[in-house]
Amino acid sequence: MRTRRFPLVRADLDQAVCPLPDDLGEALPETVAVVLDHRALGMTSGRETFEAGVVQDPGWRLTGIAWPADLHAGVLVTISVKDRQVHLRTVTLDEPMRVDGVDYFHEYDPRVITREFDPGVSNRGQVLNAVRRLGRVFEDGSAVFAEVDLPAHCGLGRGKKGQFLLRNAVDQLLREGYVTRVTGSTGPDGELNYPAVDGEQTLDLLFYAPLVEPASLPGESGEHGDGTGGEHRAHWVSGFVRRLPAGAHASKKQLNLHQQAMETEEIDGFTLEPGYTFVKKHHRGG
Repeated sequence: MRTRRFPLVRADLDQAVCPLPDDLGEALPETVAVVLDHRALGMTSGRETFEAGVVQDPGWRLTGIAWPADLHAGVLVTISVKDRQVHLRTVTLDEPMRVDGVDYFHEYDPRVITREFDPGVSNRGQVLNAVRRLGRVFEDGSAVFAEVDLPAHCGLGRGKKGQFLLRNAVDQLLREGYVTRVTGSTGPDGELNYPAVDGEQTLDLLFYAPLVEPASLPGESGEHGDGTGGEHRAHWVSGFVRRLPAGAHASKKQLNLHQQAMETEEIDGFTLEPGYTFVKKHHRGG
């Protein structure tokens, strides 16, 4: 039985399709039976069987796939063919996780979640779009992008007005803890490196790290993050702990703010571990 594993992207979910490796697509008829094994919300085991089309446009894919509503971009799907049936299967996480406000109940690829970001229409969304979709993405889903290249990729215009809008958008992202300004380097091939590599040209980078936290199981108290991870309406965000780039440390100011938040019971009392910082309560706007 031939088996492959791949992450779903937003287009797969929106268009109800499933990519097929060339060797599998070439061996299948125009219509095939599909068996989908999926544990809804990581709890309820289920199996669905249905027919799907097999097309090449330009790559091979299945069409007419009724993906479950709890699947998001980045979820890993195992595909195999047995007895001329296509079997699709997801694997449940030991504990559900919330990644930038979206709940994941099944194993996922952090890099795809970062790339498949829906930026929304705000100025800061356009900056995040450049960092997450155009920057260098690491295995844990963190990403870096050269700050000097932002004007050409954010669509905020040129001249003084464009510079003003870009500066405000970056400042807002820094203030809200979405990104951190770090020093990286670039090699002869143009690839960004972080941390900086000795002997390479250094430059300022914006560093993004996904906010990953435990998610509530269905039926438990607490809000569920079932959105797209993109922009939402303006709202207040409680203080939270966020990972810093490698080698970075929380400032004395952030340590004091973290201590104050514990004393006022804004957050649970725990020590701020090395490599993490505290982002105070703030207003997050669209």
